[in-house]
Amino acid sequence: MSGRGWVLFGLMGVLWGIPYLMIKIAVEGVSVPVLVFARTAVGAAVLLPLAFRAGRPTWLRERWRPLLAFAVIEIMVPWGLLSDAERHITSSMTGLLIAASPILAVLIGRLAGDTERLGATRLAGLGVGIAGVLVLAGPALGEGSPWAIVEVLLVAVCYATAPLIAARRLSDVPALPMTAVCLGGAALVYAAPAALTWPQTLPDGRVLAALAGLAVICTALAFIVFFALIREVGPSRALVFTYVNPAVAVTAGVLVLGEPLTASIVVAFALILAGSVLATASRDRKTVTAPVASPECR
Repeated sequence: MSGRGWVLFGLMGVLWGIPYLMIKIAVEGVSVPVLVFARTAVGAAVLLPLAFRAGRPTWLRERWRPLLAFAVIEIMVPWGLLSDAERHITSSMTGLLIAASPILAVLIGRLAGDTERLGATRLAGLGVGIAGVLVLAGPALGEGSPWAIVEVLLVAVCYATAPLIAARRLSDVPALPMTAVCLGGAALVYAAPAALTWPQTLPDGRVLAALAGLAVICTALAFIVFFALIREVGPSRALVFTYVNPAVAVTAGVLVLGEPLTASIVVAFALILAGSVLATASRDRKTVTAPVASPECR
């Protein structure tokens, strides 16, 4: 990998590792609809001019159904659930639970008709990854946060499902315009709920900074860097950075918010990461396929 590739790789590990921290801060001062609207509206405003400067998207009329399904499952539903969940659980736990998406993607792929045989390595990976989720979620379930855990796991299911739609129905659609359209559509959906729950007083600077960071840095800038990374190193190698995101999420939560770094978190991180690597291993066991990166801000 070139020096530029390593720089882009490092940036992506951070840009999609810190959103959980920013969400945790933002939900202290604004409602969930306002938070999601701010992310999507600003992100779309930045990306749409870049996406459509080459011309009108002729594919939009023909592909609106799978595009709508992708936007709902990838952005509209999970971003709302994720923001609501972080009102009750730590950003560290959220980031680690989301890291189970590659494991869920293997299971959902089987249900969706993937006929590739699951060897011993991949089956072991599924078991190890699920064990990691149980280690992490168990204490939270006993502490009165069961719905928040369910919300995050539903988000992980969404992130594991949406790429199947993209791969089967939107594979020939340019990624940047598709992302911009999805963000714009999500902003329109959340506009009315955001208006109804708009804060009566201006949130403090910490909350405003978190909202700005989510929208500009973790959404708009992150996608620009992500597509540059794909052009630099190719899609398969570009997705490996998603293994770094959980570590960034945990580190940010511990250092910035003072969230506890417990033994269960360390064990769960190791199990989920190992399970993701094993569960997504190729059939010949000589290479590892990275988990599909969602066009969301991890």
